[in-house]
Amino acid sequence: MESYALLIAATLNAGTVLALASLGLLINEKAGIVNLGAEGMMLCAAIAGFAAVVHSGSDTLGFVAGMTAGAVLALVFGGLVIWLNTNQYATGLAVSLFGAGFSAFAGISYVQERIPQRPSFSVPWLSDIALLGPALFQHHPLVYLTVLLALGMIWFLYRTRAGLVLRCVGESPEAAHALGYPVRRIRLLAVLCGGALCGLAGAYVAIVYTPLWVEGMVAGKGWIALALTTFATWRPARVLLGAYLFGGVTMLQFHLQGLGVEIPSQFLTMLPYLATIVVLALISRNPLWIRINMPASMGKPFHPGN
Repeated sequence: MESYALLIAATLNAGTVLALASLGLLINEKAGIVNLGAEGMMLCAAIAGFAAVVHSGSDTLGFVAGMTAGAVLALVFGGLVIWLNTNQYATGLAVSLFGAGFSAFAGISYVQERIPQRPSFSVPWLSDIALLGPALFQHHPLVYLTVLLALGMIWFLYRTRAGLVLRCVGESPEAAHALGYPVRRIRLLAVLCGGALCGLAGAYVAIVYTPLWVEGMVAGKGWIALALTTFATWRPARVLLGAYLFGGVTMLQFHLQGLGVEIPSQFLTMLPYLATIVVLALISRNPLWIRINMPASMGKPFHPGN
């Protein structure tokens, strides 16, 4: 039973990375912008956050540095696709490639660095409960804040005027513009918020999830997060559940190895990506369902003069 508690704990930890990045991409796509640069933004945020903690010893500064790095790259991406009308998919891929290369270059001197010993976190009293304590109540505060973020996003998108405007921009930017809303500025703000959340996810990887720096350490999580938004049909609650599902698949490989299951490690390592392909293949069988839930203007450029 203890091994299952550890598996649940690891699932929540891994799912937090995917949930943060996916919620950020969800904000982008609700505003009609597709950002394929999540992987690069997360990598740059990971090295920025890790370097900040190495030099300052403060996790808070590390998370702020990661969010800033993600937001800066998102600002560049947003400026190109929103104001200069570049292709969203090509620009996103360029950001992803740039982030991978730049983070590898900037992180050369940090490969052997170690950050200070992490403090242990636990929820008072609840963490002492047998099995449930180690599984649910001994996590970094950001794990619980991610759940609150998903709930807050549900309230924002479906219970506030600002959320309604954001969804209107994603559904019909022409109609939003006709009503007097600054479509391009709203889209840029959404892109910045999404980039900051992707940056927070990248910083979490380097500071908490695996507290070290290794080139390419995000290991495809940005692409999984991108697929997760489609899997969740652009709903925050489903994003959260899907993130924990994919996190569980990721951690299952280590659990099976711990149980002594004789399966090649390479096969277990590919499980999360195989699950992503299977899920997307199943979803694509019902294009009408996707079309009903997907923001109508997602991926389409908009200029006020059009």
